[in-house]
Amino acid sequence: MRGCGPRCRDIMTWVSMRWFCCGPAGCRSRRAASRAGGSAGSGSSVGSSAVVDVRRWLTERLAAYAGVPAAQIDPDRPFADYGVGSRDAVGIAGELEDVLGRPVEPVVLWQQPTLRRLAGFLSGEEPAPVVRAVGTGSQVAVVGVGCRLPGGVDSPAALWRLLLAGGDVVTEVPAGRWDGCRVPEGTTRAGGFLDAVYDFDAAFFGIAPREAVEMDPQQRIVLEVVWEALEHAGIPPDRLAGSRTGVFVGACTNDYGRERLADPAGISGWTGTGVAAAVLANRVSYVLDLRGPSLTVDTACSSSLVALHLARRSLESGESDLAVVAGVNVILGPAVTVNFDRAGAMAPGGRCRPFDAAADGYVRSEGCVAVVLQRPGDAGGGHVRVLASAVNQDGRSNGLMAPSPGAQRALLGEVYGAVAPEEVCYVEAHGTGTPLGDPIEAAALGAVLGGGRRCPLLIGSVKSNLGHLEAAAGVAGLVKAVLSLEHGVIPPTAHFRSPNPRIDFGRLGLAVVAEPTPLPAGDALIGVSSFGFGGVNAHAVLRRPGT
Repeated sequence: MRGCGPRCRDIMTWVSMRWFCCGPAGCRSRRAASRAGGSAGSGSSVGSSAVVDVRRWLTERLAAYAGVPAAQIDPDRPFADYGVGSRDAVGIAGELEDVLGRPVEPVVLWQQPTLRRLAGFLSGEEPAPVVRAVGTGSQVAVVGVGCRLPGGVDSPAALWRLLLAGGDVVTEVPAGRWDGCRVPEGTTRAGGFLDAVYDFDAAFFGIAPREAVEMDPQQRIVLEVVWEALEHAGIPPDRLAGSRTGVFVGACTNDYGRERLADPAGISGWTGTGVAAAVLANRVSYVLDLRGPSLTVDTACSSSLVALHLARRSLESGESDLAVVAGVNVILGPAVTVNFDRAGAMAPGGRCRPFDAAADGYVRSEGCVAVVLQRPGDAGGGHVRVLASAVNQDGRSNGLMAPSPGAQRALLGEVYGAVAPEEVCYVEAHGTGTPLGDPIEAAALGAVLGGGRRCPLLIGSVKSNLGHLEAAAGVAGLVKAVLSLEHGVIPPTAHFRSPNPRIDFGRLGLAVVAEPTPLPAGDALIGVSSFGFGGVNAHAVLRRPGT
């Protein structure tokens, strides 16, 4: 254990013993024994005479628990690698409070996901993160919006009405959608679903009927919504032929492709392009004869906000003169839902309740959202501008799907390095409504933007209205931010009744938007976050028109 002082080693030994060998129930019983004057080693400190014995015992027990030789126990290995789940964190944090005599939030066990890092943090040896501020000279204007969302929401105006009313479009799987699939008992059926997901006017886009049948419905919907976004921007789509227009599409599901490719005898000459993820963007470029970059981005749930970041960079460099960013998600089968059910991510109550005490997971949703971007000089005034954006990766967090609080803080630090926290009035959070994810995200926001404010930083999540659009979630949050800046009002977060007790809103300087709230006069900045389950994080900051 090089680099650890005596106190660090004592804490590492104690945490290892309590976490891996007790579990929550064992920790509770040991705490009770300690308070009753019971077993040695469970009091407020670890005696030096017991350290060697505890370390030896820990190594042997942890090796047995993990099924590996004792020599393979690694203090730098993430806790999740040994089968430790999020439910253990609450009990362990309580035990740490007893031992250290000070509050310890469960989130710290994800902030420091290995024994060495946790020990260093609790000993005050955590290194300060390196923060690099991104420039704000590469602003782009959002000049058009298109959407196709559950509940018949098919325009920016319809979306704004839903948001302002605190509406919720979550229903159940449409009749017939999963017919022919083996759906395990207990599979979540709540979600946000489109009407007539297979409808498509192939002739309008010059596509032969036989080819259209082979096209993933995601391709069809992207074509339609991008066309509508360009029209909303006042740009005739059929006049863009030959232009340096870039197309950046976020997508991460392929239900249609899995189904079509499962029967080789039924594959035609159009199947390959019909189900390829790359063609989600390429089809738009082909139909409209666009000559700029054309790529599909898959970073899971952060895909479309990462696509926005790439589009902004493309405009900044001159590679593109116009950019279209879209996110799309369609749920044609139950397989991915079953996976997230078994991972414990889905909400038994069938609703996303971000930052609420009743938050118990999320529901999946489908739809498509697109925005059109231009450089400010080409767009003219009166448009919301994307001031800056950044992307990073969690690295080796406490498990591949576990969020990294440090990475989230670093990302926010990059974007807001040159911005006074008070200038940011609202953050459209990733906010899935999961018991672990929400507190981690809130802690990062509070650490970077919550201090030194006269009023709390307002936060919320469009997932409370739409469910989790997965690859389209980031651009959906972006459009909510755009509409809020245009209308001067932040819509309420649906289903928010009482604050999550695991989040110290007062200390963090945060508050959830529970009712329509006017933006402050003058300049106003809104941030948007989106995180992928593989660890790719994205954040963008927007500015009010005319400021």
